[in-house]
Amino acid sequence: MDTNTSILLDELESVVVVVDIQQRLAAAMPEDVRGNVIKQVSLLLTAANTLSIPVTATEQYPKGLGPTEPELMAYLDDATIIEKTNFSCVKADDFIKHIERLDRQQIILVGMESHICILQTALDLKAQGFEVYVVEDAVSSRTKENQRNAIQRMQYAGVIITNVESVIFEWLGDAKHSEFKTLAKLLV
Repeated sequence: MDTNTSILLDELESVVVVVDIQQRLAAAMPEDVRGNVIKQVSLLLTAANTLSIPVTATEQYPKGLGPTEPELMAYLDDATIIEKTNFSCVKADDFIKHIERLDRQQIILVGMESHICILQTALDLKAQGFEVYVVEDAVSSRTKENQRNAIQRMQYAGVIITNVESVIFEWLGDAKHSEFKTLAKLLV
């Protein structure tokens, strides 16, 4: 691991990127997987919004895959939504310019599918010099094998694999944080 990488997330350095959680793509996921991802992403977005952490969302070819899942739209009021056809968000028009304008180094990826858009985005962001975190309980693939393979590949490439609770507690950093009680209640 690069010695310049902070490893722990910092609420002032973080950006959450919600990758392609769209109606038709979500419908292709096993039902329990789809429900869990939406639940976990909702928790993470609630925390991000509470802590004023920027959120960006992408939609892969929305004409074909539909819009972002309605259950998540309530959490994306202030988010920039970028349409794309590239599997890597990094290759989408204006994505990197948008991320660079936010002037934050820690990119937290959630969404679909782990072995395609999440994987390619994570590896491209890492190559661009960002600290990349993939939230394992907030990403999915249509099969467990593809999910497992993607997680292994990203981890091998130096992407940090984490989970929703770890992200939130790293953002808080201390039980004395002004939002600790509010956010801790969500995780019960």
